[in-house]
Amino acid sequence: MSGWESILPFVLIVVVFWFLVVRPARNQQKRLAATQASAEVGAEVMLGSGIYGTVVGVGDDTFEVQVAPGTSIKVAKQAVVRVVEPAPEPEDSAPEIERTDDDAPPADQDR
Repeated sequence: MSGWESILPFVLIVVVFWFLVVRPARNQQKRLAATQASAEVGAEVMLGSGIYGTVVGVGDDTFEVQVAPGTSIKVAKQAVVRVVEPAPEPEDSAPEIERTDDDAPPADQDR
């Protein structure tokens, strides 16, 4: 049994390393690949450099991204790190209450 007892700590280190490092990195890589695959023409994207733009063309391994009116750049699909979801439209706040003359403070009040 002394052979198992000397190998067991190394096995435990490998298992812990797998669950703390390799597995989360693999999951993040899968999410990023799904994000890049979901980008289509008209989608607003953020590139790894922090540039925001709208996808105007899709190639095999590239996107054409419009970053300003009339200015498009061609980037690798791997450069897209996030597809920006449109912000939800804010709901109308409480209706504005009209003030009547009864609610208005007196105009000739001395302070």
